[in-house]
Amino acid sequence: MLGGEGDGFKVAMSALDHGRYTVASGAVGIIQACLDACVPYAKDRKVAGEPIASKQLVQQMIASMVQGREIGRLLYYKVGWMKNTGQRHTRECSLAKWTNCAAAFDAANKAVEIHGAYGFCDEFPVERYFRNSRGAMIYEGTHEIHTVMQAEYELGLRADKALDRTLPTFPFA
Repeated sequence: MLGGEGDGFKVAMSALDHGRYTVASGAVGIIQACLDACVPYAKDRKVAGEPIASKQLVQQMIASMVQGREIGRLLYYKVGWMKNTGQRHTRECSLAKWTNCAAAFDAANKAVEIHGAYGFCDEFPVERYFRNSRGAMIYEGTHEIHTVMQAEYELGLRADKALDRTLPTFPFA
């Protein structure tokens, strides 16, 4: 038996935190994959004799992806640190999942735009990143669920109780 008698819901909710952490970190991987596809493409693809990388709008889209990646990394690093030190992390995990999945969807949408008509064909991977980023927004709690959770935390309508049991902490040496 996991936990005490009658603790099934608590155990299930703690499993959500672990799943959300995985989705949050995976979303940053989608952003990185979009950058890995778009940067060389933007340098190689020429319009009117110039690479599209020289266009400010393309640069702005690339910069937005970088911003999402770096913010996303910081969020999931914080949650990872909290997990490793045995701290309750439901609020932070929800925020990381919500923020990172939105950033991944935005990055994938921009990647499709940068690739133009090629963004919708399977010759380039960005159409798959777009689908994967949309899926990530749905599982382990939808965008709307996390929006409500974050508002409830901030308004004092939601608070987490201390955990009865935690995973062993990581031995930092």
